[in-house]
Amino acid sequence: MQQDTADKIEKSVDAVSETITESGVWAKIVQFLEFKIIDFSYASEGDTHEIVLKVKYVLLVAIVLLVTTYVLRWVKGVVTRKMPPDDKVKFTTVFSFARWLIYIIVILVVFDSIGVNVTAIFAASAALLIGIGLALQTLFQDIISGIFILVDQTVHVGDIIEIEGKIGRVEEIKLRTTRAVTIDNKVLVIPNHLYLENMLYNWTQNGTLTRESVNVGVAYGSDVQLVKKLLLQAARTHELVLSEPEPTVVFMDFGASSLDFKLVFTINNSFRAQFPKSDIRFEIDRLFREHNVSIPFPQRDIHIIQKPQ
Repeated sequence: MQQDTADKIEKSVDAVSETITESGVWAKIVQFLEFKIIDFSYASEGDTHEIVLKVKYVLLVAIVLLVTTYVLRWVKGVVTRKMPPDDKVKFTTVFSFARWLIYIIVILVVFDSIGVNVTAIFAASAALLIGIGLALQTLFQDIISGIFILVDQTVHVGDIIEIEGKIGRVEEIKLRTTRAVTIDNKVLVIPNHLYLENMLYNWTQNGTLTRESVNVGVAYGSDVQLVKKLLLQAARTHELVLSEPEPTVVFMDFGASSLDFKLVFTINNSFRAQFPKSDIRFEIDRLFREHNVSIPFPQRDIHIIQKPQ
């Protein structure tokens, strides 16, 4: 009885297969899959090469890419599951670049496996590829530089950097560009290749504490000990200046028209350093006026020599 049931099922499947094969719908589907999107041949070094791209090949590539995408997502989820947030961001950035390389490799492998002459495609489009390579030269420089930044950790999110005279706090590091925000709340988009071509100042890589300074000159004959006391007082009374390490005053030089001093102090937010420095300058001016300490302006002595008549 079981044998009879199996024979009936087999006959039914054969009947359905024959019906589908004989139907016009299946013929149209097969005709559509066999449709040639690209079909041309060319001669190279005495050999004739033919390039044929059918609809079924395109569908196969699409299915393979879809499967590859889900596999890559699964791999990314497994690898980053227990990573710290900072490392997860870096891995995601590098992984996004590696993903495109994997896609290209998969496409080339699929094309080669279905009989498409990949070498012939490269040979036919050699001039086009050279032009694209030259046009994308800067893009690849940015991408390679972005990988270097993520690997050697030159810059982190939150760092305050200075490059080409521009200062900003890093908000996001991408594979091609780094996005920073300036003190004026303007977005600064930095191509990553500039890190390799220019000197980069990282204000906060050693920590958030930075040493700032204010320069001032006083007239010759001023009480230098009083000047030192007033400068320290101006720094210590500001709420953003840290007491440790304590502020200090450096007697810089005997200038052309002034005694030059530098007030050095430490703050915990170098990104907004211009504001406490401005406040300290206001306070220095007030204290100097109260104690009759003058800030000279440049002076020049002019001697007029008259020639005898």
